[in-house]
Amino acid sequence: MGFLQDVITIVKTYYPQLLKGVGNTLLLALTGTVIGLAIGLLTGIIRTTPFSKNAFFRTLHKIINAVIAVYIEVFRGTPMMVQAMVIYWGYAFATGGKTLALIPSGILIVSINTGAYMAEIVRGGIISIDKGQFEGAMSIGMNHTQTMFKVIIPQVMRNILPSVSNEFVINIKDTSVLNVIGVTELYYFSIIIQTQNYKTFQTYSIICVLYFIMTFTVTRILRFAEKKLDGKDNYTVFGSQSCPEAEIHIDRKEAAE
Repeated sequence: MGFLQDVITIVKTYYPQLLKGVGNTLLLALTGTVIGLAIGLLTGIIRTTPFSKNAFFRTLHKIINAVIAVYIEVFRGTPMMVQAMVIYWGYAFATGGKTLALIPSGILIVSINTGAYMAEIVRGGIISIDKGQFEGAMSIGMNHTQTMFKVIIPQVMRNILPSVSNEFVINIKDTSVLNVIGVTELYYFSIIIQTQNYKTFQTYSIICVLYFIMTFTVTRILRFAEKKLDGKDNYTVFGSQSCPEAEIHIDRKEAAE
């Protein structure tokens, strides 16, 4: 009963800080994932765009591809904790001691880090689409941009949704490293609470449960969204609007078996 009583007391005493930590953690993870996905889409499209016949644009495209490749390798090859220190204190060094606001700094760091992973996820998603769809879109007069945004990207988004969901869950946990620059996320508050009550095990047990609740809830919501995007298990393909015999009834479960 001593452990349980300590846990209840900590929650009652420090629930405002715990709630603020949960809110900031979700804000950092969600915003960072969305911006990171946007970065991934942009870089993924650029890296899969055919080279122009114009020498200038072809050279520019190669340079941009090289910059993107360096960005991906650096941010995938170094820990986010180190990136946070370099970006936050690097800005202070460059501006003579001025520092960025903490929450925007955290969002920036998570977004850039996530974007490096999303870039490869999106590129893989684009490459996985059958080339016949590119050719079909081109055959009806679509240019590359129209093909990407009207035909390819909608399919890519569906295909990479599990990976994007996974990155979101990872970001919820990885925001804990931002405490090294003072970002007030959940782990940051756990340190403050523990130094005030000296109940280390009880405090971090509560934090562990809160992280699990967040990741478990987010995972279930995103899986529900995936199922909705899959559509119905049974549907009918109309081969002809005037001939009922041309209808094709498809059952996904039977087709999978």
